[in-house]
Amino acid sequence: MANERLRGAILASKLTLEHIAERLGVSPRTVERWVEARGGRRPHRRFQYALANLLQRDLSDLWADEQTSSATAEAGRAELVKLYPHRAVAPKELWTSLYAKATRSFDLVVYAGFWLSEDPQFHQLIREKANTGVPVRLMLGDPDCTGVAQRGEDEGIGAAMAGKIRNALANYGPLFGLPGVEFRLHSTTLYNSLYRADDDLLVNGHVYGVGAFMAPVMHLARVPGGELFSTYAASIEKIWESSRSISSPQLGSEAA
Repeated sequence: MANERLRGAILASKLTLEHIAERLGVSPRTVERWVEARGGRRPHRRFQYALANLLQRDLSDLWADEQTSSATAEAGRAELVKLYPHRAVAPKELWTSLYAKATRSFDLVVYAGFWLSEDPQFHQLIREKANTGVPVRLMLGDPDCTGVAQRGEDEGIGAAMAGKIRNALANYGPLFGLPGVEFRLHSTTLYNSLYRADDDLLVNGHVYGVGAFMAPVMHLARVPGGELFSTYAASIEKIWESSRSISSPQLGSEAA
């Protein structure tokens, strides 16, 4: 069944399919398929929001099963457990207490995260969780990639950023080869350091010209109907899929 809500909104806007397609960066045929909605077809989430914004309608006006924007915003506010103005003022035990609760997910996405690599309690948590069957996924920046080099310049420490990564990997040396623990290197432009344990997530923002320890940290907890947590969780999965696995902290010995 065609999406008559969407068709009506497009007609009321007096925009052509061609104009909408151009604004959203898709083909007119793609917009037409969204209207036809065969098999329940609908745009990807980012296109839903872009289309709703272009047509000046709420998501629920275009797709009956969508909650209103105000409801999504309210759920998003509920997902924010606490905001710390700087990582340096967040309790040190925040990270270890977060990971201590992990039963399904234990994810770390950083460039270096050197301070955690020096924490014996964090090492112990990795061992304990891996032993109980929790998959531990540790993603660090590839010290030779352009993203790491740029972040080093942005923070004003230059090549020291790559050095911090290599030092962190050396600290994690005893954890390589443990069942259930996997290290990967990513080459992404990392906008946030991400720390996930099940349905809790710490987001440490990256701010130009400022070290991550002075940037804000958001503590998020998944709430039904909210989209903050799921947005960052999806980012973790994308980084994981695009990163390469390593079996040793000695990167020169890696064949991959």
